[in-house]
Amino acid sequence: MKFDRSIVWFRNDLRIRDNATLFQAVARSKEIMPIYCIDPRNFEETQLGFPKTGYFRHKFLVESLVNLRANLQRKGADLIVVQGQPEELLPGLAKKLGANAIFFSEEVTSEETRVERTLEEKAWAEGVATESYWQSTLYHIDDLPLPVGQLPEVFTQFRKNVEKLSSIRNETDELSTIPFAKVEVPNSLSDEEIKHRLGELRPQPNKVMKFDGGECRGMERLESYFWQKDLLKTYKETRNGLLGMDYSSKLSPWLALGCISPRTIYWEVKRYEKERKKNSSTYWLVFELIWRDYFRFICKKHGDKVFKIEGIKNQRDSWRRDRADFLRWCEGKTGVPFVDANMRELNTTGFMSNRGRQNVASFLVNDLNIDWTWGASYFESMLVDYDVCSNWGNWMYVGGVGNDPRENRYFNILRQARNYDRDGEYVRFWIDELASIEGFDIHKPHELPANFLRGKRIEIGKTYPEAMVEMDKWS
Repeated sequence: MKFDRSIVWFRNDLRIRDNATLFQAVARSKEIMPIYCIDPRNFEETQLGFPKTGYFRHKFLVESLVNLRANLQRKGADLIVVQGQPEELLPGLAKKLGANAIFFSEEVTSEETRVERTLEEKAWAEGVATESYWQSTLYHIDDLPLPVGQLPEVFTQFRKNVEKLSSIRNETDELSTIPFAKVEVPNSLSDEEIKHRLGELRPQPNKVMKFDGGECRGMERLESYFWQKDLLKTYKETRNGLLGMDYSSKLSPWLALGCISPRTIYWEVKRYEKERKKNSSTYWLVFELIWRDYFRFICKKHGDKVFKIEGIKNQRDSWRRDRADFLRWCEGKTGVPFVDANMRELNTTGFMSNRGRQNVASFLVNDLNIDWTWGASYFESMLVDYDVCSNWGNWMYVGGVGNDPRENRYFNILRQARNYDRDGEYVRFWIDELASIEGFDIHKPHELPANFLRGKRIEIGKTYPEAMVEMDKWS
């Protein structure tokens, strides 16, 4: 069916390249209106007292919207940005502006799917068609070897099944021009008005990583990591690093908002393997994309269970809910340097390494026994690369209520520090008050003689906190 005029509702797919929703709308409409709704519900304060979307993700979103508008304009179109709940705004806007259909990308978790269902009901009531497309994963949902409801609960089984029985689709064809419906939309926001929503930009400290939102920046990062710096060939060996921009691909922020598609990354890996090198590192980046797929399909399979304290294993709730202890963890004041350094990096940059995420999560749930959903909610607010499925799936995993075949995945923090920050360089970078301590001693300042610490103007309990746990259990 061909539509005279259609709305393309952008969600977590803020790109032009390999955007199936945009491609199909252009193919099936005489003209389109790209629209993004800034939904106020995404910026509300949580019950724990911090914003659902924190500063770093908000900043990245603003930059991504501005870049998407510029990219659409280069194709002869534009981006209409409005504020409000999309299920309330879009059906009426479609009717008012003479749109016959609303095209959008499918999501999987409850808040997003409720919005989809309500939008469809209200659009149909207005005589407006809806067209939805799956495009958030590397493997298309229709190409899985089993229905989602029958997918295995262990990642390795899922991975082997899809690698053996499924294939990855090509990217959609590039759009040369986009037929744009030039209409006046009330209350559409300009670039400056979008930026104004963010408030004043925070100054960033020197020598920390910086993520700028948008498809162009995502593609530049891909080009830099793969081709200019030629780092893909050593990804598996360096991915557990802690400091700097280049120990891993750092593509996750652009993946999370859909500024770049997983298929684009996959096919660039394939080109790299053909033109440069194929090894375990090139495979491992694809392996991580499959993990991302798995969490998304698990969320679709289990629904709201992934957000509940019992998880998908229906475990009994035996967690502590001590706000003071939780806030010490949030602020990087646990008295455990490796944990504190990671949390301070998160609070300063909106990012934390994969190794760091596992350690701070394990500490919160296994050492402090604090409600794992509190940790997941804090990460949701703070992470620039927050992805609902990966975040909650990983937290369930560490909390022992998810897809981990092991019963108790516990991290010995000092052993982890010895393996990944033996000389203390990472902790020294993020914890100024301990920076004068040399070598591995920085990870266990509480064991150092008091006169030695006084000589370095360090006083445990004052200039640096007492440890919240007995650290000798990790020795």
